[in-house]
Amino acid sequence: MVPINPTHRNPQDTRLLDALAARNSSTRLEAALAVGTHPDPGFVDAVVARCAIEPDFFVRDMLTWALTRLPSEITVPKLRAELRSERAQARSQALHTLSKIGDPTAWSAITRSLLHDADDEVARSAWRAAVVLVPDGEREGLAAELASQFGRGDREVRLSLSRALVALGDMVEPVLRTAMTSHDPVVRAHANATERLLRDPDAGFDLAVDEARRVLALGPDREERTAC
Repeated sequence: MVPINPTHRNPQDTRLLDALAARNSSTRLEAALAVGTHPDPGFVDAVVARCAIEPDFFVRDMLTWALTRLPSEITVPKLRAELRSERAQARSQALHTLSKIGDPTAWSAITRSLLHDADDEVARSAWRAAVVLVPDGEREGLAAELASQFGRGDREVRLSLSRALVALGDMVEPVLRTAMTSHDPVVRAHANATERLLRDPDAGFDLAVDEARRVLALGPDREERTAC
């Protein structure tokens, strides 16, 4: 299909592009659905640009779906470029979409800076994308990179990190054992929570997170006395 020339769009294309930026979220959702239902490479730039600023979760999810309907050789380069954006949502949504597309050529774009991004949502998206795209020979290195962030963020951030590590399988056990001997009680608690999640995905994580919060509240110097 020939991409739409932005200076020669037909009225229907113009209305659809306008609908992607409509004030009403339901209108934007319907427009994203229409783009995905009848995928046209000419809409890629508009959809990717909208992902960076779209405030509604459900619309963003539909935009991602629309992008997965297009050839990866068109979408992946556009999404990789978004990973260098100064806008956190652009980076986060591009990572999320790359994880859904699953093109292994995108792995090289999951940089250490994205895995350690200061924005929690970007980092979480990078962790999820990384475990989907990582080649077999890079899995141990990724596990070590992820484990270096034990103790980061709130419950949702820590659970995301734990789930990413668990998705790598039993090969994460060495980095878990190392983290479980950390001098930082919060790191130890998070590593223990991850180990429990690895053994039983349905139980154990919240208990260890609560322990970490308790230690933070009391201070590490009182950990031993509280445990008695």
